[in-house]
Amino acid sequence: MNIQIIAADKPLMAQARPNKPAPFLPMSRAEMNALGWDACDIVLVTGDAYVDHPSFGMAIIGRLLEAQGFRVGIIAQPDWHSAEPFKALGKPKVFFGVTGGNMDSMVNRYTADRRLRHDDAYTAGGEGGKRPDRCTIVYAQRCREAFKDVPIVLGGIEASLRRIAHFDYWSDKVRRSILADAKADLLLYGNAERAVVEVAHRLAGGEAPRELDDIRGVALFRRVPEDYTELHADDLDSADEGAARQRGNTVIRLPALEQVEQDKEAYARASRVLHRESNPGNARPLVQRHGDRDLWLNPPPIPLTTEEMDAVYDLPYARAPHPSYGDARIPAWEMIKFSVTIMRGCFGGCTFCSITEHEGRIIQNRSEGSILREIERIRDKTPGFTGVISDIGGPTANMYRMACKDPKVEAACRRPSCVFPEICPNLNTSHDDLIRLYRKVRETKGIKKVMVASGVRYDLAVESPEYIKELVTHHVGGYLKIAPEHTERGPLDKMMKPGIGAYNRFKRMFDAAAEQAGKKYYLIPYFIAAHPGTTDEDMMNLALWLKKNRYRADQVQTFLPSPMATATAMYHTGVNPLRGVRRGGSDKVEAIKGLRQRRLHKAFLRYHDPDNWPVLREALKQMGRADLIGPRPEQLVPAHQPPGTGKAAGTKRPLRPGGKTQRFTTKGLRVMK
Repeated sequence: MNIQIIAADKPLMAQARPNKPAPFLPMSRAEMNALGWDACDIVLVTGDAYVDHPSFGMAIIGRLLEAQGFRVGIIAQPDWHSAEPFKALGKPKVFFGVTGGNMDSMVNRYTADRRLRHDDAYTAGGEGGKRPDRCTIVYAQRCREAFKDVPIVLGGIEASLRRIAHFDYWSDKVRRSILADAKADLLLYGNAERAVVEVAHRLAGGEAPRELDDIRGVALFRRVPEDYTELHADDLDSADEGAARQRGNTVIRLPALEQVEQDKEAYARASRVLHRESNPGNARPLVQRHGDRDLWLNPPPIPLTTEEMDAVYDLPYARAPHPSYGDARIPAWEMIKFSVTIMRGCFGGCTFCSITEHEGRIIQNRSEGSILREIERIRDKTPGFTGVISDIGGPTANMYRMACKDPKVEAACRRPSCVFPEICPNLNTSHDDLIRLYRKVRETKGIKKVMVASGVRYDLAVESPEYIKELVTHHVGGYLKIAPEHTERGPLDKMMKPGIGAYNRFKRMFDAAAEQAGKKYYLIPYFIAAHPGTTDEDMMNLALWLKKNRYRADQVQTFLPSPMATATAMYHTGVNPLRGVRRGGSDKVEAIKGLRQRRLHKAFLRYHDPDNWPVLREALKQMGRADLIGPRPEQLVPAHQPPGTGKAAGTKRPLRPGGKTQRFTTKGLRVMK
């Protein structure tokens, strides 16, 4: 068994060369001249406006490379219609680093219904359209046009989640690895601090990109070395899925690009194997054929230690947007400028979410001292601060310092979630460190209130009544948002989320704590419509639960198949990759794909909106549940439409080609006549 306790060979800052930091990383020749630079070593190209703050990826990577002794420049949201804007800082001596920004550019630009968004929170003025679709690809190609012999390194969430052949919701097809489309040299996936430092030093030392094939978290095109044994996960007639462990160097061969394009079970198999090989303690390299080349993925990066996390967050950020934006408002900055990240990663493994695929499921924590120092910097240096910390958390609010009780067990584990179908007995769920941190932050001079806006994992919170009491008494302002996502077991199992019973238990504890504190606080639950594995009956039951509990959703989240998520594989293939995938033996999943069906599921979530009543009445009749139409409290929608309401009330059913009426049917239920 090739299992190791997870540790890095060298500390992140082992090669640091402290120099006087730039006030901001330069975005112009004039700024370079003021710093006395004739050239940049590294130029980072990003799809976001440049905000020099550790919540923005390009700022973290830029300041980290600066601390390593490199001269780093930033090209933010360049005009991509020609190569000229990519020459603004001259030719970089070491490499171009290209990122789409803090979000995938397609998720940023389009809604779950593929409608164009007209705003962008990561752009000055909130203006949409300042980056191209699939901007990582476009930027990389322009960098190549600008200086064809400069290595190009991809990073960020867009590259990370598109590192292998992946289903793209917006084109409704399987696309090859973004590394191939961008024609870049290397791709760094996940939290890439450790990888980017090593890549920078080795490229600067004269090595070629193709020689960096031993760095964790790196993807590149290369041949399989002769001393490696291939384990064939591409054989769908085998139940082994490449899981057998062998001595010596091994690599798992995923189904090839051409195979996953044509065979949905092969796609589901590739997704299953990729997620299984995600633990840095036991993951093996993966290889996937793309035409006549092999795409090679090294095992995931080693998580940062607390000391390394502190070093990253203690870098000399200006903690403000670049001065070139003037007084323009950048919505994402406005939202986070008074918030503090205390940890990374998530061991929840929710199938619709890509946090685990990008940040990993091992929690990376900052120390109390580092967090308190940042809060003091916010207090002393951030204009407009009134004494209120708007959030203290991360991907979740309450996983700080939670980890497996046994490092050996952690290094050997292959579970996709530490909390599903139930909390693992090896998981330390103590909230004591987090409670202590909250109290120390509240005691900091000048801090009046500390809010918790990150999502609370309520199935963990119920393990600590003291935490719930602390949260409600000191860190909630009127209401708390949490995400049960659904009430029915079918979709919840496909999401890898706990049952609604865990939510009910949390609510009782939350309400009791609020009453004890003498405060009127409310829970705002979030739910997802049209998730794979959801029937219309499931949505109907959720709507009845909402009405019974007097919830009225103002905003509805419809499932968006983001790149590489497990639920996206379900959506595309109709196969459940949480279970074994093999020819003739795969577990099937019903996906909600039609726009009409997706809108019906949204309508159930907004059962109280008169505009939705016509379609809900029609659906309930087709489902044989006309008993839910009427004025009684237990009925879902009224039988009669109020005058002037209901957009669909006076419309005719659309006609199919040939003039026949299009019949409304429901998903997952036999139509009742």
